[in-house]
Amino acid sequence: MAVDIVMPQMGESIFEGTITKWLKKPGDKVERDEPLFEISTDKVDAEIPSPSAGVLKEIKVGEGQTVPIQTIVGVIDAAGSAAPAAAPAPAAPKPSAPAPAAAPVAAALVSSGSTGERIHSSPLVRRMAKEHGIDLSTIEGTGAGGRISKQDIEAVIASVGAPAGAAPGYSAPATPSRPAPPPAPAAAPGVSGGQAHVALETAVAREKMYFGNYEVQPMSTMRQRIAEHMVASKRVSAHVYSVDEIDMTKVAALRAKSKDEFERRYETKLTFMPFFVKAAVAGLRAFPTLNASLDGINVILHKEINVGIAVALDWGLLVPVVKNADEKNILGIQRNMNDLAERARSKKLKPEEVQESTFSITNPGTFGGLFGLPVISQPNVGILGLGAIEKRPVVINDSIAIRSMCYVTLSYDHRVVDGAVAHQFLHKVKETLENWSEPVL
Repeated sequence: MAVDIVMPQMGESIFEGTITKWLKKPGDKVERDEPLFEISTDKVDAEIPSPSAGVLKEIKVGEGQTVPIQTIVGVIDAAGSAAPAAAPAPAAPKPSAPAPAAAPVAAALVSSGSTGERIHSSPLVRRMAKEHGIDLSTIEGTGAGGRISKQDIEAVIASVGAPAGAAPGYSAPATPSRPAPPPAPAAAPGVSGGQAHVALETAVAREKMYFGNYEVQPMSTMRQRIAEHMVASKRVSAHVYSVDEIDMTKVAALRAKSKDEFERRYETKLTFMPFFVKAAVAGLRAFPTLNASLDGINVILHKEINVGIAVALDWGLLVPVVKNADEKNILGIQRNMNDLAERARSKKLKPEEVQESTFSITNPGTFGGLFGLPVISQPNVGILGLGAIEKRPVVINDSIAIRSMCYVTLSYDHRVVDGAVAHQFLHKVKETLENWSEPVL
């Protein structure tokens, strides 16, 4: 009996996924719920389990291809008879749908009119359209039910700067040999002089990049998503940075005294991060403007405190969220963080576990950084950056003492948060940690 393998829906707002890796090849035996392939979406990278035991009979969608949810990507022979192995579908670049003849590129740029009909598209597509000034009502979707897919919007974006007669977009060479730099793109009909100037600058920049001895490495799907999010955040938020220094001696002594018993009793390690989360919660309670997001001219003050914790992976970065952090003690936060981090590294996170953060924390100090100036994780208006905790000489009561010190930085959106509030928040974080009184056992 043949069992179809489909692209799963990894969340309510996710309508497509990219197959990044097949873990089995045609002819391989698989067990039910055994990891079968890996996908990447707007939100997470995940391993997808086999829907049935049997033999992988056919791969219909190759690595690197993006397809809508519920698309059949492969077939399993549940009877277990190994048919002659079909060659796996070749990895291919994402198909680029041409702009519909009824809606030329120039018409795809923002127009004053709107049909008023509901446009079927994902949040990623809507964000890309907003960033590039594209009116989605002028695009004919090629996805299921007329949905506008990522390929549709990419085709329109690419065709704006593509030379006449050339395929939309720029494709990096797959081999380390040195290709000739792409020619400067000509302005498409209807494209403004400013857009043509940007396209020319981009072509010149590419030409400057291709020199000497080099190797071309295509960006992974996750790296592309990170790039999109970071550029969007810098474009949207008015980033300002504040720096403070915290004496962590009291917390460091408490952790050193308690960590062995903590691990023995609760079977989990005690790190510094839960202390910073608790201190951030105290700051957010005192200054709720930082526990907010911006919607047009409306500031949304969130009642829940959901803290996103940046997790560095071998293949990128994710920000899983500790929900209702204000309701958890040190143990609860530590267990929640350890669980999220472990499942992030094993590609077992659910999309909802990286959503709905109201504030974020990142810890470059883990890798020895003195401090960093992180980019705000949208739609938050603030992110706390933690430097390394290290012993330094400081002046206390006109005497020099050796203390465990840590630089912290706050990146905040100046559209919502003023400098006075930012520094008051940091002072509350500092005060909470330097005068720590909550037990950990």
